[in-house]
Amino acid sequence: MVHQYNRVGPPGMYPDHMPEDASPVSVSQAGLIQLNGPARGIALDVLRVSSLQTGAYVSHFRGRGMEFDESRPYQPGDDPRSIDWRVTARSTTAYTKLFREERERPVLIMVDLRANMHFATRGSYKSVNASRAAALLSWAAHHRGDRLGGLIFGDTTHWELKPRLGRKAALRFVHQIASHPDWSTHVRAADDGGELQLTKAMAALRRGTRPGSLVIILSDFVGFSRAAQAYLSGIARHNEILAVQISDPFEQALPPPGRYRLIADDEELAIDTYAGAARRDYAQAFSERSAAFEDFCHLYGIRLMPLSTQDDPVAALRKSLGKRAR
Repeated sequence: MVHQYNRVGPPGMYPDHMPEDASPVSVSQAGLIQLNGPARGIALDVLRVSSLQTGAYVSHFRGRGMEFDESRPYQPGDDPRSIDWRVTARSTTAYTKLFREERERPVLIMVDLRANMHFATRGSYKSVNASRAAALLSWAAHHRGDRLGGLIFGDTTHWELKPRLGRKAALRFVHQIASHPDWSTHVRAADDGGELQLTKAMAALRRGTRPGSLVIILSDFVGFSRAAQAYLSGIARHNEILAVQISDPFEQALPPPGRYRLIADDEELAIDTYAGAARRDYAQAFSERSAAFEDFCHLYGIRLMPLSTQDDPVAALRKSLGKRAR
């Protein structure tokens, strides 16, 4: 018996947040603009750190979320870690630092549109969910008052956007995603697994990132070479990084025993999954790659968020980052 393994899900897969006619294989500028509303509920500034500072900007991330405002005499209940030792040394009274919310921090969003991202057996293409999540994060950054920029890359074209402030920056970003040439350029996945293009993109991101930025990368991280790791670890030294790793269920484990057809454009591939050893080896290989990437992120303090092609990006981001306080 031969099963056809569908690449995409049915209409209405995001009943709470996405229009029922949202395409599972492509994005539109209008559709990405519509995510402005749901993005208001996504927090980039909800407290989930153990250290509390009086008047502090609260953040998931450890970067430049707080900006020094002034010092005042220490009061019972103040965090001892916020003591201003310089002022205290010149006085007979202990002083504590006050912080205020830092606005207009640079937020850089990198979106992967390589050939390997235009794939799914369930839900939406990896590239589609990456683009929708990127749009949601760009609107969330706009609502928080941050400067938005980024990098959108594929097999043929790399676009870099310098951080700018305001609604126009978010509109520019979603327009560049929707109009990127690699949506319509049919390129076979590179023999190196897209390693060269991902490495070039990481190098460009390293050059364009200024200390104190929030960097968000949406990719399947296929072809994450040693050179790419070196660039990303360099960025992590002075910036906060959120890595959104996107995958399809088929990449994690082969389907139950049977014969399946994979269809892409005018090509068709038949696979046989009856061999139990092959299924185990396949699942183990994905598990080992994922574990290695997780270890890398842990080593360099990079926050890792998994996102499946079956996930609703709105619900996934709210679950991982928290809901914005209203």
